[in-house]
Amino acid sequence: MNNKVTELLELDRKYVWHPFTQMRDYEDRYHVPIIRAEGMKLYDAYGNYYYDTISSWWCKVLGHNVKDIQNAMIEQMRNYEHIMFAGFTHEPAIKLAQKLIEITPRGLEHVFYSDNGSTSVEVALKIAVQYWANKGRKDKDRFVFLENGYHGDTLGAMSVSGTSQFFEPYNSLLFDSFMIPSPYCYRCKYDKAEGDCNYECLAPLRDILETNHDKIAAIIIEPLVQAAGGMIVYPVEYLDTLMKIVKQYDVLIIFDEIATGFGRTGKLFASEYLDESPDILCVSKALTNGTLPLAATIVTDEIYYAFYDDYLKGKTFFHGHTFTANAIACSAAIKTIELIEKRRLVEKLPQKLRVMNEYIEQYKDFEFVGDIRNIGTIVAFELVKNKKTKERFKKTKRISWQISLSSLNYHIILRPLGDVLYFNLPLCIEISEIKEIFSIFEKYASKEIRNICNGNC
Repeated sequence: MNNKVTELLELDRKYVWHPFTQMRDYEDRYHVPIIRAEGMKLYDAYGNYYYDTISSWWCKVLGHNVKDIQNAMIEQMRNYEHIMFAGFTHEPAIKLAQKLIEITPRGLEHVFYSDNGSTSVEVALKIAVQYWANKGRKDKDRFVFLENGYHGDTLGAMSVSGTSQFFEPYNSLLFDSFMIPSPYCYRCKYDKAEGDCNYECLAPLRDILETNHDKIAAIIIEPLVQAAGGMIVYPVEYLDTLMKIVKQYDVLIIFDEIATGFGRTGKLFASEYLDESPDILCVSKALTNGTLPLAATIVTDEIYYAFYDDYLKGKTFFHGHTFTANAIACSAAIKTIELIEKRRLVEKLPQKLRVMNEYIEQYKDFEFVGDIRNIGTIVAFELVKNKKTKERFKKTKRISWQISLSSLNYHIILRPLGDVLYFNLPLCIEISEIKEIFSIFEKYASKEIRNICNGNC
């Protein structure tokens, strides 16, 4: 190993605390040192390449090292990098807001900028509570969320997330919310077969709203895919039914499209599959193609004008961040959206997905695959110890950890969610790359996954 690389990695081990990582796992190994990225591939300091099959945590819809985006950022830097966004404004933020209103679901008219997915959710929650307070309903300050939902790691976002394994140490800090069952069809709590139910899992929502709607500000949902909760893909009809139920009460609907936005589900936004639009929409991740942190919380006229009044009425939304509407990030976002449209990447997806689905079909009979879930460029394989009983592997065996490490030997990056193995591929992927990646995965699954799973039965 190159001495310079080793020295750098020793410093990494000594000083850096990595996210979602038990650092003791790296007591006798290093994190992979990436020195270059291009398209779908990352290149490390040892001369290896890896297909970035999870789009670097779901944000690289156009792949890595996109020159057009870089040039837009450089051009903006020549004028100014960042200015305070209270009392001042700038063209990139204005043009991006105009574009977001143009491409997001009908009825959304006003954009509030923040820094990342978690903060866009915090903004949405605060807007929802203050909206009702501004209308004289200070009692409406509670939320409904879905089991297995995930909306970020800040305290407000954690309070409306159902992935408790991430948040248990902080339970005493979180505010109370109402949780309803997840539309987790593979593990249905009501023993119903997928496609053969009346969405009995929505009965608790009806009960909660009937009894508590006067306390509830909003319901927050990841539309069609519960991402960090295990890539749980659920039916459009479920969400349509949920929205019709909620619309009967004075409760706002927040869509968290941080993970599903910008083409991930086969449409530009998952909301496009639905009959109704949300009251509030959160976007981030792919908004800048992962170049810089940026997020937006987009609301209706009805919500915006509940804050629009004489200053002394106290209805101002007192929220902001130092880097709100950063000009370089806004320029990157404008160019990202422009390239998605110019290259017609969403329109070209069906042909690519047909090829991908042909490969997916091969795994239906794989001995350790209990369920296959896919929508758009997302595909997930839920690994089970026993297909008939759906028995899970023991957590102590750390199946996902073993898979993460071994997949690198095959030039693919797999970072499972528990025992759910998934791909979250960029829109820019070529058919030839789909074929190569799934050919590699076929070899990997037939050998490594089988060995790992057999060793833990």
